[in-house]
Parts: sequence; C-alpha cells; structure tokens
Amino acid sequence: MKARYAALAALTLLPVTALAADALTGDVQQQSTNYEAIIMFLVFVAATLGITYWASKRTRSRSDYYTAGGNITGFQNGLAMAGDFMSAASFLGISALVYTSGYDGLIYSLGFLVGWPIILFLIAERLRNLGRYTFADVASYRLKQKPIRTLSACGSLVVVALYLIAQMVGAGKLIQLLFGLDYHIAVVLVGILMVLYVLFGGMLATTWVQIIKAVLLLFGASFMAIMVMKTVGFSFNTLFTEAMAVHPKGQEIMRPGGLVHDPISALSLGLGLMFGTAGLPHILMRFFTVGDAREARKSVLYATGFMGYFYFLTFIIGFGAILLVGANPAFKDASGILIGGNNMAAVHLADAVGGSLFLGFISAVAFATILAVVAGLTLAGASAVSHDLYASVFRKGQATEREELRVSKITVLILGIVAILLGIMFEKQNIAFMVGLAFSIAASCNFPIILLSMYWSKLTTRGAMIGGWLGLLTAVILMILGPTIWVQVLGNAKPIYPYEYPALFSMLAAFIGTWLFSVTDSSAEGAQERLRFRAQFVRSQTGVGIEQSSKSH
Repeated sequence: MKARYAALAALTLLPVTALAADALTGDVQQQSTNYEAIIMFLVFVAATLGITYWASKRTRSRSDYYTAGGNITGFQNGLAMAGDFMSAASFLGISALVYTSGYDGLIYSLGFLVGWPIILFLIAERLRNLGRYTFADVASYRLKQKPIRTLSACGSLVVVALYLIAQMVGAGKLIQLLFGLDYHIAVVLVGILMVLYVLFGGMLATTWVQIIKAVLLLFGASFMAIMVMKTVGFSFNTLFTEAMAVHPKGQEIMRPGGLVHDPISALSLGLGLMFGTAGLPHILMRFFTVGDAREARKSVLYATGFMGYFYFLTFIIGFGAILLVGANPAFKDASGILIGGNNMAAVHLADAVGGSLFLGFISAVAFATILAVVAGLTLAGASAVSHDLYASVFRKGQATEREELRVSKITVLILGIVAILLGIMFEKQNIAFMVGLAFSIAASCNFPIILLSMYWSKLTTRGAMIGGWLGLLTAVILMILGPTIWVQVLGNAKPIYPYEYPALFSMLAAFIGTWLFSVTDSSAEGAQERLRFRAQFVRSQTGVGIEQSSKSH
C-alpha cells in the first residue's frame, strides 16, 4: 500500500521537476557529497549563464523578452516544450511507477501524452494567430479587457505559485539525496539562477536552457535504456520474463489496472492531466515564440514525438531497475528497502550501468531540469503581472514598452524572493497535492475560457467570468475537502469530498456556468461581443484582420 501511494504521488508530479515521493512525505537524510555530480552541474550552470549573457545582448524589446521575437523554429520550440515536461520527476516518477507496479507505468505515460494532440488540433494554430504574449490576449480579443485579463492573470498566478512551491521544495529534497548539499543552499541556489536566466535573458535564454536540458536528459535516458537492453540480448520478451521472475508481484506486474481502483478519481486525474496541459500558462506562452501557425503546429508535433520517445525509455528503465537494482542487495538498506525510496530506482540504475561518473551525470541533469522549468514558470508569472494586469488593466493600454518591461523584471525579482521563502517555509510540509491542484485549476479555469473564446460565438464576458471563477473556486474547495488535504494534511478522520482529484466536477462547473450565463445574457454588450466573434474567427484562421486593441471594449 505504501508503494502504491508513493507511485501515485510521483505520477501526480509528472510535469514538475525532481520530486521524489519519499522526499515529499518526510525528512530526507543528507547523503555524502557527490563531487562528480557537482562538477557536471557547475559545467551546466556555466554554459547556461554564458547563453544568458548571449541572449541578453539580443533582448532589447518587449517582444524579445516575452517571446524571443517570435524567431524560435518549430523544432527548437518543440524540444523546449518537451524539456518542460521531460522533468526529473517524469524520469524518476514513471520509472518508479514501473519499478513498483510494472505495466501500469506505460498506461499512465500514454494517458499523459493525450493532452498534446488536444493542444495540436484545438489550440495551437488559433492561439498563435490571435495572441501576442499571453493566452489572455486571446480571450480578451472580443470580450472586456479588464475582467477577463484579471481572471486570466489570477488563474495563471495561482498555477505558477503552486508549481513554484513544489519546484523549490523538490529542489531542496532532491539535492539532499543526490548531491549531499544542504536543503537551504539548494533552494537559494535554484532561486538565484532562476532570476538570472529570466531577468537578463528573457524567453531566449529560457528556451535554450530548456533545449539543452532536454537533450541531456534524452541522451542519459537513451544510454540507460540501451545498456538495459544489452543485458537481456535486446529482447523485450527476455526483459519482461526475467522481471516477472524477480519481482515480488510476479506476473501481476504485466496486468494493468492495479493502481487506481476508484474510477471517479481515475477519470478526474486523467481529465486534469489532459486538459490541464492545455491550460498551463508557461506552455501556452511558448506558442508565441514561433513565427506563424505552421511553426506552432510543428512545435506540438515535435514535442509529442520527443516525449513519446522519452516515456518509452522510462518504461524500459523501470523494468531494467527491477532486474539490476531490485535484485541487487547493494542498493538496499538493512531492512531490504531501496536506499532513498522507490523513486531512486532510476538513479541506482544509472550507477549500475554507468558507474559513479554516469551517476554524477544523471544527478546533474536531474537538478538541471529544475532550473529549466522554474525559468519558464517565472517568465509566465511575470508576463501575467506586467502585460495583463499592469499594462492592460491598471494602465488601460497606456503603458509604454519600457514601463512594462521594468514591471516585468521587478516581478521576476519578487517571484524569486517569494519562491525561496516559500521553499524554506514548506520544507517539512507534504506538498504533493499542489501540482494536482495546479493542473485542476488550469483545466477548470484557463482551458474552458481559451477553448470557448476561440470556438463558441455566443460566449460573453458575463459567462466567461462566472464560469472561470466557478471552475477555479470549485477546484480549490474540492481539493481542500478531499482526502489529500482534509485527511492527510489537516488530520481529519474522513474527507468531505471523497475523491482525490476535483477536475471532473470543477470542469463541469466551469463549462456549465459559462454556457448558462452566456446564453442568458441579453445585454447590449453581450450582443456586441457575439458580433465580434466573426472578426476574431477570420483572424484565428488567417493570422490577419482587425488588430487587437489594448483598450477596454
């Protein structure tokens, strides 16, 4: 049962950086200093700081800062998108899922990838044609600027805040396990580097940090998978047969359906992962870094290909860990438990197939993923404050480009300080629920508004506001009343809301609320907003049309 919950915690944190399940539920013992890992990580940091300096010389305008001037190619953007999702938690978490439960790991990997075709077919092209810097540009094109941008910015900032807390706590816990460094040092180091990347290099530096990290992780995972297959004569039949022979569950590891027995929770989790992906602000922002809709579509195609390959590798790595780690007493403590917990299976496998040098490489890559993801999150949060709130709401479109950039960079500094403080404050807390909540909010608040604003001609500001806030609040309230927070965190005996994830009900609330209060809106403003859909539709298809006004309609 304990292994099951550890695996589920890892699954919940797929798109986040390195959060070992054991690290989330208790204290972590500081390990001996891993000098190989530290040296390789310093090399990575030096290279990426050099890229940041190079990017700073090419970041002169608001467009350069937010979207790298739209000069990123589809291939580069796809690799950077994949870098956001091929996190160390994906690497450690899914391989641990396979290590403990076998075939179920592949099912969840494939289920997670379903979100990307949704982005490709429903969002990518229209988002690129309609928006400039944030997804709020799309929703506010034909609706009222002030309320819609306020809602979008609040939804984005809540998602970013939840992510950053998980990132910073996960950074400190993982570094204690892999590097032997102090928790507080790790948190401060990540915060400082995050600020440097975004403050000086903007989107261009963030993109290349994500690309380099993705390439390193793909290389490391490929090497591990090849070495595992080499030990079994490159035969999947031999791999699975030998894994069943040594695993405590035997043939059960090849049977799906053993992880989530509650269909409502499984459906809510699946909906949250699928549609939450299409509502994450730091992912949606990446579509504005390419030159046109065609490159946006290519971005998703490349990202899906890279991630599909990566998750296939983690499946091999998980079964390889069963053979080379689970059956090897050298990687277990006196009680027979894997050192560092099940989420360290892939790290131990790196030691088994490549020795201490490759172990240092994998450890450094694991930490590097944290920097890549927090940089994208910070930029998304800063753009929500500077572009959506300051420039469009408070200044009503009258802010100069210089003023908006200054506010954005001040926000980056504040987010860096807040992230460090929150990482230290939440050190002893179980923060596994935060990413699940972030996905639920993205699926319940951001995704419905984006989708309906692009496809539904009858949407009005009243419907979007009520539906969006209803989805956001429902997701938060149900998560608090559910077993994760109400029982595990707050210590109550029974949950008021019996399911682990709220997305199924919060998404229904958002869509129904938006529909109901839009179709019943008989105001003159609502009629004008419906008429503006035609102009928006032309622009969404062609990329040209009536230029978006930065003033309130």
